[in-house]
Amino acid sequence: MIEIHSPTARRGVEVATPLALLLGTYLLFAGHNNPGGGFAAGLVFGCVVALRSMTGLLKASGSFVLIAVGILIVTAVAFSPLLWGDVLLDMQIVETKLPILGKVKSGSAFVFDIGVTAIVVGLVVALLNGLGSTPRPRETDNS
Repeated sequence: MIEIHSPTARRGVEVATPLALLLGTYLLFAGHNNPGGGFAAGLVFGCVVALRSMTGLLKASGSFVLIAVGILIVTAVAFSPLLWGDVLLDMQIVETKLPILGKVKSGSAFVFDIGVTAIVVGLVVALLNGLGSTPRPRETDNS
């Protein structure tokens, strides 16, 4: 890949990575009240992984673990309300008062979004691994 040998591309990705991670984190946290959420954050984090992989800064791996953990989180959040008699995917809200931040409110939708983010990033990593795999040798016909 030509991108691996380009110091300009590598430096650009190194500089853009913290900004993209900050944007992805914002999208993850703001997703239940504003545009964004787990899918949008996962796409931003996936782009970071893809760019860092293309420039040789990262070897993308662990797609199975990311997807499995994401599915477990999403499933647990979806079915947990059934345990106390609520409907499937009913959002539970937790409020607490912190010394510096004041009143902080979060819900099960945030945990659900984390699971969705893990699934999306895992799928991007799986796609990168699939695109970077070596082709199987062709079988020769001996007849």
